[in-house]
Amino acid sequence: MPRWGRPKVVRSTVFTEEEAAIVAFRRCTLLPLDDCLYSLQESIPRLTRSSLHRCFQRHGISRLPKEESQKPEKKKFKAYSIGYFHVDIAEVQTAEGCLYLFVAIDRTSKFAYAELHPKATRTETQDFLIRLIDAVPYTIHTVLTDNGIQFTKRKDTESYREIPLDRVCQAQGIEHRLTQVCHPRTNGQVERMNRTIKEATVYRYHYLSHDELKSHLQTFLMAYNFARRLKALKGLTPYEFICKTRENSPDKFKTDSDQFIVGLNS
Repeated sequence: MPRWGRPKVVRSTVFTEEEAAIVAFRRCTLLPLDDCLYSLQESIPRLTRSSLHRCFQRHGISRLPKEESQKPEKKKFKAYSIGYFHVDIAEVQTAEGCLYLFVAIDRTSKFAYAELHPKATRTETQDFLIRLIDAVPYTIHTVLTDNGIQFTKRKDTESYREIPLDRVCQAQGIEHRLTQVCHPRTNGQVERMNRTIKEATVYRYHYLSHDELKSHLQTFLMAYNFARRLKALKGLTPYEFICKTRENSPDKFKTDSDQFIVGLNS
């Protein structure tokens, strides 16, 4: 019988029990191929991208279901060196009342930093930036914010006044950029990070106290920065990406990346 006429034999390097777990994981999470790979490799070390793809094909789940509404094509962010931070403030609730979530995320390394405060004043915003500078082992060169009152002057009424955040930026040699008015998508990275934090905390759990939320947020930040593998970083965690960048560009770092501590303010 000629070779081209023989039935194709699909060989698998994955055991039956593991394959069943892989299929169940894909159907429950609906995660993309790479995200499934990063999540499953810890429990199945020999799993490769190609073997995972073949497994999906055998079970007819290699393509995710299309959404009903077609989203417009996403544009890539302009590439910047490490040290470009998006900053924003959002509200969260516990049984004790409202808290303000201050969030910063590096556009390049995806390193995230967050704090919770009872008020969202200009002084709190200034102090948040100071603590962010101390927490990050490399030099921050740019900060992008929206046009909120905590970040910029009121139009035509505060031309004489200097914003506390701008004083810190000038002292540290940081460029403070503002988004276009009524265009929040310009600061989309931190907006998405706000949603990610809320989905992992207040959208899923009810907190009886502010301290419970702070403790959980601390745990989430540690897991995100040190253990979560991101497709945007080609499978690296934010911490691994920072360490790799330090090897290639040590001049951008002010401290040893092995010594810095990430987390919520105590």
